Amino acid sequence: MTAIQQVLWELRMDYIGHPYYVSGNAILHALSQHLDPETHAAVSASHGVFVPGQFGTFPEEHSQSGIRPYLGSGLPDVEAYDDLFLQREAMHPWLLDTRARDALNTHDLRVHGGHPALAHETIMGRREDQRKQQQTTKWYVHAYLHADDPTVLPLDEDVLEGLQFGGKRNYGYGEVELKDTQMVDLDELDYSRLEGAETYLIELVTPFVLASEYPEANDRTIPWWWAENRDDLRLREEKILEQREVFRLETVDHGQVVKYLGDRPVETAKNGLQRVGSHSRYGFGELRLKPLGEQYQEPEK
Repeated sequence: MTAIQQVLWELRMDYIGHPYYVSGNAILHALSQHLDPETHAAVSASHGVFVPGQFGTFPEEHSQSGIRPYLGSGLPDVEAYDDLFLQREAMHPWLLDTRARDALNTHDLRVHGGHPALAHETIMGRREDQRKQQQTTKWYVHAYLHADDPTVLPLDEDVLEGLQFGGKRNYGYGEVELKDTQMVDLDELDYSRLEGAETYLIELVTPFVLASEYPEANDRTIPWWWAENRDDLRLREEKILEQREVFRLETVDHGQVVKYLGDRPVETAKNGLQRVGSHSRYGFGELRLKPLGEQYQEPEK
């Protein structure tokens, strides 16, 4: 059995840190205070994606359908591969178009001691003729854990509770409360949407590390099963913090889409969930495989 543990935390205090995500390195650092060294060394963590606690509708590729209240504030059942990415897209396409989705999908920024912080809730005013004069959106952090040793997971709820992410933690920032967690067996999921397509694309959910200042972290080349070469990719510098020392990373930026040249889409999809490349234990290298239907194929010449 290849299993992951999905975790959803509710932000209880403003977060000072990376503006796009809570890094897997930060999640592992927080967990280290609750785990023995042997267990901690066996666990890998994804990046944590910020999710607004809002109404939404399941996207077409999801195994479920319909509108759900506060779709972002819980963990829906996972039956198929695409279900895993419901809350891991920064755009959150499941947000209802009938609401102010752009505003609801944007963090408020607050400045604390000269440091910009992502607000743990967004408060929007409403018209005077409406029953409630304001609407509050709470923010959540979605991540998942996996381990080479299947006996390590699931981590107990008391281990996942009382964590803090980001900077200024001694002042209370980055405090989270466990909202929901569930185990998912990757071998039991439905991968039928990945079978039989002529063309596949790979979306980089998190940055892919090419080079690292961290000792003995081997530099990586672009995987052979990407059609694009280095010159066609958007690069970004990232950093990880280890024992108060900063190590710079050269990465292929997340959010990019490349063409898949391999012939094992299901195996690649599973590997992408466990992440590939250097620093995969810390959340880098998460991939999503997407099949293209006939309507997207290039016309024959």
